[in-house]
Amino acid sequence: MTAIRASYRSLSQLADLNWDRLLYAATIVVALVAGSFFGHLFL
Repeated sequence: MTAIRASYRSLSQLADLNWDRLLYAATIVVALVAGSFFGHLFL
């Protein structure tokens, strides 16, 4: 039971870390798409 709890805690921590990185990557992608859209619109 202790091993299951420790494994669950480590998976939860890993998910928290990756969620932050996923949000960071998604923000960059959205900014690039918006920049491309507006660049194409004005040129």
